[in-house]
Amino acid sequence: MTSNSPRPANPADPELYPDLAAAGSLAEALESAAAEQGLDLGAIQRNDSEPLRSAGVTSTDADRAPCWVFVGVKSRWFSINGWSQGIELLTGTTSDLAEVARAAAGWRSGVGLGEIQRVAPFIKVSELVAAHEVGPAEAVSVQWGLLCDDLRRQAGRLEPARQTLALAEVAAEEPKLRQLYPFTSHWSLHFSTCTGFPYAWDVPFVDLLKDGRYRVCGPARGTVVGEADTAEQAIALVLAGLPADCGPAVAGTAGDLAQPDPA
Repeated sequence: MTSNSPRPANPADPELYPDLAAAGSLAEALESAAAEQGLDLGAIQRNDSEPLRSAGVTSTDADRAPCWVFVGVKSRWFSINGWSQGIELLTGTTSDLAEVARAAAGWRSGVGLGEIQRVAPFIKVSELVAAHEVGPAEAVSVQWGLLCDDLRRQAGRLEPARQTLALAEVAAEEPKLRQLYPFTSHWSLHFSTCTGFPYAWDVPFVDLLKDGRYRVCGPARGTVVGEADTAEQAIALVLAGLPADCGPAVAGTAGDLAQPDPA
């Protein structure tokens, strides 16, 4: 199997996929489905250990990783996913291999997600994915809205959500933080200088304390900046610890920024 593809947990059932078995592999069946439509998928990456299970298509767009096609184990379906700059942009599931071939061809050629979805309607394009395609500033703006909306939905029944929402609402009013990509982890509020995963850890973050107060840490996980009684005080500590040249967030991952994972 090609190193970029995860090893499947279960083999595909040839009885569910007689067309793949007849072709010899998913890669060859996908190539045939593309050729029948006049599409070129290039040299398809095949899974040598489980040839019916998965196949990869390389993109001509340098920012796009190869997209991978997988098959269902208990029922017949094909799923596809493709990542770019730390974001899963391409995703969807269908029973139609010809439709998968059209989606893979679009990914390979570098066309936009809207065009891919037009020829392969099974492709899902969320609000956040569409924002990432526009650019990092749009992704940051949409992420702030989605994060706060999600916390508001949970705040009525979960105290940690209420506490984190208080932090997010205060932080969202600060221009220096509003330009960073917000995310939560175990109710901690973080701010990344890149929009893709893995995120950058070069900005202090806020943990919740059991007594309803806050602890500001970072950038490294084990570094404590200080504790605060209120969300406003906690965000003030974050602002005081921002690097001088911090933001706005850029497209890509921590690796693209040469930002190591915190110790």
